[in-house]
Amino acid sequence: MISLLLVSLPVGFVGSLTGLGGASILVPILVFLGLPIKEAIASALVSVIATSSGSASAYVKDKLANVKIAMYLEMFTSVGAIIGATITTLIAPVYLYFFFAVFLMTSFLKLRHRPIASSATPAHIRLSRWLQLEGSYFDEAKRETVDYTAERPLLGGLGMMVAGLAAGMLGIGAGAFKVTVQENILRLPPKVASTTSNFIVGMTALAGISVYFFSGLLNVTLMAPLAVGTTLGAIAGGRVLNRLNDHTLRLLFYCIVVLLIVQMLYKGVRLL
Repeated sequence: MISLLLVSLPVGFVGSLTGLGGASILVPILVFLGLPIKEAIASALVSVIATSSGSASAYVKDKLANVKIAMYLEMFTSVGAIIGATITTLIAPVYLYFFFAVFLMTSFLKLRHRPIASSATPAHIRLSRWLQLEGSYFDEAKRETVDYTAERPLLGGLGMMVAGLAAGMLGIGAGAFKVTVQENILRLPPKVASTTSNFIVGMTALAGISVYFFSGLLNVTLMAPLAVGTTLGAIAGGRVLNRLNDHTLRLLFYCIVVLLIVQMLYKGVRLL
């Protein structure tokens, strides 16, 4: 347990710096240490819950995360996570190595986030009004109150289901994809999308873990040290982040991703 704690500390630290998240790095590390990939995926989801819970509570307190929108979207991500976790328990482990490598490759697709003008029509927001998928927050940078209403809630829900599928299947948070769906489909403000996504990530992971628990893949011995280590590492990484320049962070990001992709492909090819 002490060894796992020492391993998960730098994993959470690097995951926080690079934006990959601790689970995306933790799964390949656990596989490298000899843990079967299905158990590694199940164990990594525990760290997702731990890191999400720590930061989401602060966002809810500051009224940045919209709990109503989060609970609506969570219906879709939970279903996706359960389906994804079920697929993982049924398919051959060799395919998971390649799926994970492909997911890591998508990390190179950097999306440029820019303000998107709302194109809301009565049809786009009618369901949102009925479900009260709206809110407001005080933007300290702009020194003004920002009001918003979620657009296209059904299409956004389908996008979140895909994110939940990836999360449950690969043991990751898939937070970046969830933020993209909320900003580009639901047209939520960036700060609301980011904080609400952080709130959703933990609940999505919990849905996936239920499948792994009843399938006997959840190694309870690994849970505590991994959760504690990645959380502490993420907190430390968040404090150091502003002290590093963008070039260093970008170089670290690409080096880590390439190493993880090579390792997962190597493991997969060996099992063919």
